[in-house]
Amino acid sequence: MQVKKIFVIGSGQMGAGIAQVSAQAGYDTIMYDISDAILEKAAGKIRKSLEKKEKKGKLAEGESKEIMNRLSATSDTKRASDCDVVIEAAPEDEALKKKIFIQMDEICPEHTILATNTSAIPITKLGNVTKRPEKVIGMHFMNPVPIMRVVEVIRAYLTADETYQTTIELAKRFGKEVVTAQDFPGFMSTRLIMPFMNEALFQLYEGRGTKEDIDKCAKLALNHPMGPFEWMDFVGLDSMLNILRNLYEAYGDQRYFPCPLLVQMVQAGHLGRKTGLGFYDYTG
Repeated sequence: MQVKKIFVIGSGQMGAGIAQVSAQAGYDTIMYDISDAILEKAAGKIRKSLEKKEKKGKLAEGESKEIMNRLSATSDTKRASDCDVVIEAAPEDEALKKKIFIQMDEICPEHTILATNTSAIPITKLGNVTKRPEKVIGMHFMNPVPIMRVVEVIRAYLTADETYQTTIELAKRFGKEVVTAQDFPGFMSTRLIMPFMNEALFQLYEGRGTKEDIDKCAKLALNHPMGPFEWMDFVGLDSMLNILRNLYEAYGDQRYFPCPLLVQMVQAGHLGRKTGLGFYDYTG
């Protein structure tokens, strides 16, 4: 199957990053969100990111403008009606994602692949609400999308071979390495990272160490580029809590039981970088 046009649902960190790498790879890309103001902000961040790459010599002179010309933004879901691939990057809410998949199933032509960037929700559940479960697949990008090199591809129970192969080729065109995971909650990457993050939370909650020292330990002893609290602030604490709850519901394993500290911070609205306050203060 030939892919020419891609529709990305969501313009947050993940959605905007996916839209950027899609346009960089030469695809006509439409980025969707619920309001023009949100889209304008996201487009501005993408433009700034591309211009920075150009100044550093990672893009040719004038290339950032060419990439932006392939990217458009919309608050109208009907713009997906002539797209070959939809990549959903909405918040980690199963009911919301199912609603989106039902809507895209109605709007998009029969050949369109419906991919989801979910990090924990089983793909088969999402495919089951559509009339094209063979066209539904997981395409889990890592954050930040333009920098992280891998995409986790997850086949649902009914995903067709053609859908899988097209998705693999698409990820490679995006400049990514591909790993394939089975369709179970959390797949590979999320099941690896979430117990680590939750353990860091409990260490802080129980007074075993400061957030600064735990972050330093992860970076210097484990060679992680970011400490767990820096990373959680970057991703968003509400997203972290939703993922842990999904995994705990699926497995009943204490490793995924959300630390009370995380629950309290989300209740307080301290969600990380996007609100200015998380484990660290970004208001300055």
